[in-house]
Amino acid sequence: MGIDGFRKQIDLLDDTLLRIFNERAQIALEIGRIKKELGLAIFDPGREKRIFSRMKANNPGPLDDEAVGRLFERVIDESRRLERVHSQEEES
Repeated sequence: MGIDGFRKQIDLLDDTLLRIFNERAQIALEIGRIKKELGLAIFDPGREKRIFSRMKANNPGPLDDEAVGRLFERVIDESRRLERVHSQEEES
C-alpha cells in the first residue's frame, strides 16, 4: 500500500477517534451531573490513577507507556474541563 492508502486509513481512524472522544465526553457529562447531585468533586485522583494504570497495562505498543499516559491525560483533562464548564452553565 502507498502513502495515499495509509493516509486514507488514518483518516478513517481519525473519524472513529472523533466519534469515540465525543461519546466519552457525553458520558463524562452524565457522570459530572451525577457527581453534582451527590455533592462529589469533579476531580477524582484515584479514578484517574486507575485509568492510567489500566491503559498502560493493556498497551500493546508501539506507543510506549509514557505516550499512552500523556494521551489519556489530555483526554481526561478535557473531560474534567467539560464537566466544569457544563456545571457552571447549569448554575447560571
